[in-house]
Amino acid sequence: MASAENDFDTSLVKLPIRLYFQDEARFGRINNISKCWCVKGVIPKVHQQQVREYSYVFSSICPETGNTYSLIMPRADSEAMNYFLQALSVAKSKERIVLCLDKAGWHTTKLLIIPQNIILWHLPPYSPELNPVELFWRELRKKYFNNKTFNSMEDVDAHLMYAINDFTANKESIKKLTKISYL
Repeated sequence: MASAENDFDTSLVKLPIRLYFQDEARFGRINNISKCWCVKGVIPKVHQQQVREYSYVFSSICPETGNTYSLIMPRADSEAMNYFLQALSVAKSKERIVLCLDKAGWHTTKLLIIPQNIILWHLPPYSPELNPVELFWRELRKKYFNNKTFNSMEDVDAHLMYAINDFTANKESIKKLTKISYL
């Protein structure tokens, strides 16, 4: 009798293989102060906030198609990563996914339950330039979070949902943003 981990679903063989990149980022109530436009002669006033509360966004991006998948989580650990992998597997059940990711502790733990349609492929250490999701974080922070303050974590999470949905609605812009890293 075969064990459950050795059972292979042969229907997966017919599914297309897609390369996705994955990473996490922390967003919270500490804001980024940056340059902004204003009327000549006016000095812009930007509030600064130093509240140490955070949410974590787990995202995966396919540079070939521009498809993305993101979850906002309360923490980044093995349990959250397992939840993300299971949700990604269900959301992309019509694909076999090669998921490129760094070697964070929750990416390499033996506690991970890896779905059958996902293969993990770890990037070399200290190489964020190889992960196009880093460009996604940069643009998300620049376009949606600079010079913003939030009254609560619920406000941060609501703004994160808006920002992610707005930014990823245009698959061509995602493909263009990640193309350099992908080639």
